[in-house]
Amino acid sequence: MTTAVALKRYEHYIDGAWVSPAGGEYIASYNPATAEPWYEIARGTKEDVERAVKAARAAFENPAWANLSQTARGKLLRKLGDLIGDHADELGRIESLDNGKLLREMGAQLRGLPDYYYYFSGIADKIEGAVIPGSRREILNYTLREPLGVVGAIVPWNSPLSLASSKIAPALATGNTIVLKPSEHTSASLLELMKLVDEAGFPHGVVNVVTGYGEEAGAALTRHPGVDKVAFTGGSDTGSMIAKDVGARLGRVTLELGGKSPNIVFADADPHNAAIGIIAGIFAAAGQTCIAGSRVFLHEKIHDEVLGRVIDRTSKIKIGDPLLDDTELGPLAIQEQLEKVKKYVDIGANEGAKLVYGGTPPPEQRQQRRHAQPAHRTSTAGRVRARDAPPAPDAAPRRPRRCPRRERTPRRGTVREARARRGAT
Repeated sequence: MTTAVALKRYEHYIDGAWVSPAGGEYIASYNPATAEPWYEIARGTKEDVERAVKAARAAFENPAWANLSQTARGKLLRKLGDLIGDHADELGRIESLDNGKLLREMGAQLRGLPDYYYYFSGIADKIEGAVIPGSRREILNYTLREPLGVVGAIVPWNSPLSLASSKIAPALATGNTIVLKPSEHTSASLLELMKLVDEAGFPHGVVNVVTGYGEEAGAALTRHPGVDKVAFTGGSDTGSMIAKDVGARLGRVTLELGGKSPNIVFADADPHNAAIGIIAGIFAAAGQTCIAGSRVFLHEKIHDEVLGRVIDRTSKIKIGDPLLDDTELGPLAIQEQLEKVKKYVDIGANEGAKLVYGGTPPPEQRQQRRHAQPAHRTSTAGRVRARDAPPAPDAAPRRPRRCPRRERTPRRGTVREARARRGAT
């Protein structure tokens, strides 16, 4: 007989308090290394977003925040940065459990995270306007920079704390308030951060978090007329929908979307260094970053040597528990991501690419559904699937490709010197 274990439950963080969801429902979040649930989050609805935006608006207009000097805002941000540094190991472990990133990768990332807050704490009291000369001396003509109001921020699952901080720190430094909607797959670390926000001394309602699904809580946030600015990091398709929603009400929006990141290796490159760079560029965070080097263009002169070195090193990568020091490659964060990677391996095969390594779950991890064996495929012809390429933060198998031999400008010297060497005038 199996005894059910009660999961830790996170509520929304609204107006400085932990608030139960209006609909009374919760979503289980899974550890990608074990495929087992380990906590629950509140399933946010339009009503929850309404409460959060209302709290953020009230905080924005509250003298406790609105009349706070820019220098005082900067001190709060520095205090929050200090607290994050003090709790970096704890936060890093939570995020590793949540999205499968290697613990040592998360440790390095979290130790640098306070710098976001230190940087913007310094900027807070250096945001200035200007006095503009006018046609009449008795008229004072000047500009003054003011906060926008309530910022709605949507954060993806691959680096929740880092990407949330890149939105929180500048928003608060400039006097705004914020409502965050993390991914339903990786909400724990951001909710734990709220405890530090409270400890740092920010007035209630300045920072709020509503958890849940993107099509429910996320859509309600981006469409809310009380949100003055939307900041989104994630896939291009979702970004397009958000731009349409925000644009319909002439709102402001910042989109950090996905793309393809090719490595280009020329004939004079060192094959060893090139191979190491390719490996580091794709397998960090199991390839789940928007800047992962998911394509490789190799000059035909060194194609075979570099590819051989990449395959050799890939075959030695240790796949396993991201919390262990000797693990080199952890699991993919969500089941849908694993299925997408498998799909792109199949697409490559159907288009004529040759699978030269991997492409299937490693034997020792077949029962753990989110581990995938590294895959490499090569092609000397064929098209690049830019339209169907998975957006950030999705991962995709790499595509080493042969580059045709071509002449190029010498790497050293000026254009004039290059022309002189060719006998040009």
